[in-house]
Amino acid sequence: MTPAAPAGDAPGDDAASPGTARPEDPERPGRPDGSARPARPPRPTRKQVLLRLDPAIHDAVARWAADDLRSVNAQIDLLLRRALKDAGRLPRDAAPARRPGRPPRDDG
Repeated sequence: MTPAAPAGDAPGDDAASPGTARPEDPERPGRPDGSARPARPPRPTRKQVLLRLDPAIHDAVARWAADDLRSVNAQIDLLLRRALKDAGRLPRDAAPARRPGRPPRDDG
């Protein structure tokens, strides 16, 4: 396994540090009329969990996810939500599952 490149050393990264605004690229304006794109609202935070799985279980979930055109993470999220719902334990305040595919463009 190769170590990850430090921030800013990956192809396509510039000298801006994470969380700082990047200057507009004159070659790629925000919109066809030249106006800037509106700022995206912040996404709600999601919990990160280290999950240790039997390799055979991981492979089976990965194959199932690929069949459904999902990531392994999205497949595990879906399975946990289904199990919680079936057991009557899905919290009412749980955010809805993310829709598959690319998020819609916010062209306002």
